[in-house]
Amino acid sequence: MPKRIAVDSKQLLKDLEKKVPQDQLMKKYRFKTSTQLKTAIANATMAAGLIPELVGGRAGRKAKEVSKKVKVNSRGSLIIPKQLISLAGLKVGQSFEVRKSKAGLSLKKV
Repeated sequence: MPKRIAVDSKQLLKDLEKKVPQDQLMKKYRFKTSTQLKTAIANATMAAGLIPELVGGRAGRKAKEVSKKVKVNSRGSLIIPKQLISLAGLKVGQSFEVRKSKAGLSLKKV
């Protein structure tokens, strides 16, 4: 992925109003691809309030509820979802003792 280029949004919009050709804009702002130029134009117009900002991406999504389901694979291993491991504060390499209890199975740190 190319390095992000800092662009003066106001100047870019002024150049667009002056109808500066694409090749000159790319040279002036040091863009290597037309996609970089188009992205900079979109960001500049959003920053100026000419078009609404995009909403979404990973930060815009609602957090999924952590699944509490655990699966046993064909080798007999239990598969615990990563989110559940993080929520429980477990670390890579920790050891546990598995015991049968009235409720089912329980884990005890060793």
